[in-house]
Amino acid sequence: MNEPTLHPAGAAHRGVLAWQWESDVAVLSSASVGGGFTTPDWLLNIGVAADFARTDLEKYAAEVAADLGLTGTGVALLTAADVGRFRRSTCEGVTVHATVGVSKPTWAADPSGGYTAWAPGTINLVVELPVRLEPAAAVNAVVTMTEAKSQALQEHGVPGTGTASDAVVIVWPTSAPTERFAGPRSEWGTRIAQAAHAAVSAGVGTAR
Repeated sequence: MNEPTLHPAGAAHRGVLAWQWESDVAVLSSASVGGGFTTPDWLLNIGVAADFARTDLEKYAAEVAADLGLTGTGVALLTAADVGRFRRSTCEGVTVHATVGVSKPTWAADPSGGYTAWAPGTINLVVELPVRLEPAAAVNAVVTMTEAKSQALQEHGVPGTGTASDAVVIVWPTSAPTERFAGPRSEWGTRIAQAAHAAVSAGVGTAR
């Protein structure tokens, strides 16, 4: 797996983590730009100001990508956390990069926490695998990562299961052998959970 490049802050952003790959990859993500199942040319985790208010996110991501000299299509995450303080963790072939902002945690099922109570605060997780996932396994991997993230937050006393704008990205090579399972007790799900848990745990320490 390729390591991201950290680009310093510019006029339009507060720093960017950028991934590119030497061979074709597939992605499942909850990203606001390029989300779903895709085959991107690049992935960006863009640092923005806490008062960032643009809603034309596809256009904004394209502008940032162009400034970095990137072509083709991609996936873009946004965060008010300092992307330069990302945390990286590995577990037997799985790599997770996390940018962690926990200033505005929330409980997923809080009946008083409707959309009117939303406030910025983001945990972005990017997991890279050496194996290809079947669609159901990819969705299961999202669940596994989210459970591991929430476990780490609970262990560090963060009062919530995450923030209102958390996002996950799962990347795998299209030519790799296929795995059918990614739950927390499967071979690759266990590795995903361990790496995600460690990266979020380390990130919580830098976010405070």
